[in-house]
Amino acid sequence: MLRGRDDDQRAVDEVLEGARAGRSGVLVIYGDPGIGKTALLSHVTSRAADARVLRCAGVETEAELPFAALHQLLRPALARVDSLPEPQAAALRGALGLGAGGGEDRFVIGLATLSLLSELAEEGPLVCLVDDAHWLDRASADALLFAARRLDAEGIAFILASRDGFRAPGLPERRLRPLAPEAAAALLRDCDPDLADAVRARVLAESGGNPLALIELPRTGDRLAPAPLPRRIQETYGARIEALPRRTRLMILVAAVEGTGDLGAVLRAAEVLGLDAGAFGGAEGLVAVDGGTVTFAHPLMRTAALHTGSLDERLSVHRALAEALRDQEDRQAWHLAAAALGPDEQAAAALERTAERARERQGHAAAAAALERAAELTADRVQLARRLTEAAVAAADAGSLERAQELSERAARLVDAPRPAARLAELRARIAFERDAVHTAHDLLLSGAARIAELDPGAAGLMLVDAARNASQLGDPALLEEASERLTELRLGPEHGLDSAVAAVAARSESLTRGPARALPAMRPLVADARRIGRGAYTLRLNAAFVAGLVGDFPAQQEICAALVEECRSLGTTGWLPIAYATLASAELHLNRFRSAMSDAEEGLRIALDSGQPHRTGYLEGVLAWLAAVQGDDARCAELAVRCRDQFALTGIVHGMAWGEWALAMLDLSRGRHALVLDRLEEAQAGPVRHQNQAVYFAADQVEAAVRTGEPGRAAEPLARFAEWAAAARMNWADAVLARCRALMSGQEQHFVTALRLHGPRERPMERARTELLYGEWLRRERRNRDARTHLRAAVEIFQRLGAQPWAERAAGELRAAGDSGAVPVHADRRDDLSPQELQIVRLAVTGLTNREIGARLFISPKTVSYHLYRAFPKLGVSSRVELARLDLGEN
Repeated sequence: MLRGRDDDQRAVDEVLEGARAGRSGVLVIYGDPGIGKTALLSHVTSRAADARVLRCAGVETEAELPFAALHQLLRPALARVDSLPEPQAAALRGALGLGAGGGEDRFVIGLATLSLLSELAEEGPLVCLVDDAHWLDRASADALLFAARRLDAEGIAFILASRDGFRAPGLPERRLRPLAPEAAAALLRDCDPDLADAVRARVLAESGGNPLALIELPRTGDRLAPAPLPRRIQETYGARIEALPRRTRLMILVAAVEGTGDLGAVLRAAEVLGLDAGAFGGAEGLVAVDGGTVTFAHPLMRTAALHTGSLDERLSVHRALAEALRDQEDRQAWHLAAAALGPDEQAAAALERTAERARERQGHAAAAAALERAAELTADRVQLARRLTEAAVAAADAGSLERAQELSERAARLVDAPRPAARLAELRARIAFERDAVHTAHDLLLSGAARIAELDPGAAGLMLVDAARNASQLGDPALLEEASERLTELRLGPEHGLDSAVAAVAARSESLTRGPARALPAMRPLVADARRIGRGAYTLRLNAAFVAGLVGDFPAQQEICAALVEECRSLGTTGWLPIAYATLASAELHLNRFRSAMSDAEEGLRIALDSGQPHRTGYLEGVLAWLAAVQGDDARCAELAVRCRDQFALTGIVHGMAWGEWALAMLDLSRGRHALVLDRLEEAQAGPVRHQNQAVYFAADQVEAAVRTGEPGRAAEPLARFAEWAAAARMNWADAVLARCRALMSGQEQHFVTALRLHGPRERPMERARTELLYGEWLRRERRNRDARTHLRAAVEIFQRLGAQPWAERAAGELRAAGDSGAVPVHADRRDDLSPQELQIVRLAVTGLTNREIGARLFISPKTVSYHLYRAFPKLGVSSRVELARLDLGEN
């Protein structure tokens, strides 16, 4: 019975009941040491007799061993690994040391964890309990949190308990509070009914409602001075240990230093020290030996045992454990390092080998820790610099950017040779970019490229191409020109394979200073090259997709990015997915495939947050803001646009803010607030947004707003800007929009007719609908209502099909004003009721992929795929995959 925990018990019981009903639930329980977290998890176990329970706990000494906790949790289910899709099975085997590590992306391991748990839940409700999550190794934490965030319809109850410091953003939390006075008094009576009244009152006062304190403080008497509660409890445990015989104390110290509870390792180390199992005699109540495991009564008991040992004793125990763990090289390496008091190349080399194994298993945080400790044991300057550099790389790969920066700066002070210096510069640039210091990243790439320009021109060229991309994202022509000039100075040959990329950088720089006339044709070869490239070359293909957007070739941009996303999803290289999804969603938006754009942008945003890439969110949220504007969702559009501005203020990256400002203008334009549109876009054009491609595309909106406010003079500059770009782009859709702008400016019907002739039947239908609307409005003003109705009705139907509700309402109002008071036929699109995730799943299902294959592509469990298909079928009016395959789901 848990005293005073009724509300907390109900909270965990609700998660458990959800699992019984086929719904998954997650809860993270936070609380101070001794507050009752473990007791609450035990309550869950007692209530889960009808469920399968998997349980693990973070272990302080295993925090640097990758996937130690995950192995502990999944050990009872390892026989089921072979039932997973082979890429996932291989990744999980490699992570858990059951097979060769293949360098898989860490999120494939998280997906494999999710899939395995989902497989187990097929047999009935599954309960996963994680205690002491603050001591989880980073690799296990990443995999478990990845799985927890994607739980949906599997029937899994996932509960983690932790002290403060463990971060699980996006997951439901509950904090355990101290017991109320009545519950505290009841617990104290349960534990010590004969306690004297004066002592009882003092314990109740000093415990602060902490259950462990209520149990342990009566043992102290008046021996301990006032101190923070956890320290007092620890000192209570320490006093009990110190009262034991020396051989028992030493045996407890061996168990505490070993840390994992491996009785075999403890006994082998004890033998080295001249002890045997009998030395545990007298330690009852402090440690328990059960089967092959040694456990401490409480984590604070283990901490107390470590503090009671002298330095010489602890060093001796570490040496004994290193001897006992010859068959476990990683753990042995850490004990060798702990036993070293100065430089020790043997221990350093052992830790470096440990780091190498950890990186093969995607245990980057563990690798960073091992390499940093190896560096501390290294006397040779060159070796020290190398190990610090590798530690920084591993820390960056683990997402520990502050640590990576500190390590790289320490390494930079030791490095003299050009190649290592350039590698460090590239690493530091990557860290700076990830930490939102984009200007710093640019400078580091330039300096690193200069160091190796003669030694390795190709590598220097790639660094400068990256610098140019950073400059474009900052909207800084001077920085872009500098990168372009340095690329030209390298005089790269065809053998370096960067011809089209270098030409595109030079052309982009020229376009910002001299206009697009010569620049756009020079950019197109990079787009053509990227469409011919097979797998790999992610940086080149993303740059090409960006350039495709600059030249207005949205089909090519969509094609390049769709292939890239498909490749990343199938191979599990999730680090590239946020930017690939952002660029894909942008292309789909321009092609007016709004549902697809929203689905892909939301998926990209989810992965960006999961993979620790907050600097990518501005771009994705900007695209989503624009889509919200088209749908008429004023509140969401405004909220996302504010986030885009905040992200710009933090990073200086302009692209997301450009989307956000355009989104707000589009919302105002659809509502007829033309003066606001004009002011907003002129202000955007006066700032760094003017160097973004959005400034070309929203020029037509400026023209429309200026004409509608009766200030055509303010339309002259945006019209000239768009006309110059359209002449260089040579795209039918651009010529059509330009003709529409000229029709608005001149009032001449022939320009409307030209625009409609140039608009393709399926290419950018939103632009065609806007032309139909504006032409219909013009015809109505010319009192040609019969002709106007034809174009206005066409506009209403296209806007409805696209889900552009405010635009449809505006066109319908014009249609009524033109004398058509009949109901406008509503385009019935069975996709309208689908959520973005349901739409993604349905489209993949239509291709014939199984639930398991769809889950692997979307990083969700097969059971969640099944659940969403079950919900989607009635919305689409089908009852089977066979019927689903006959539907025309279109591209939008």
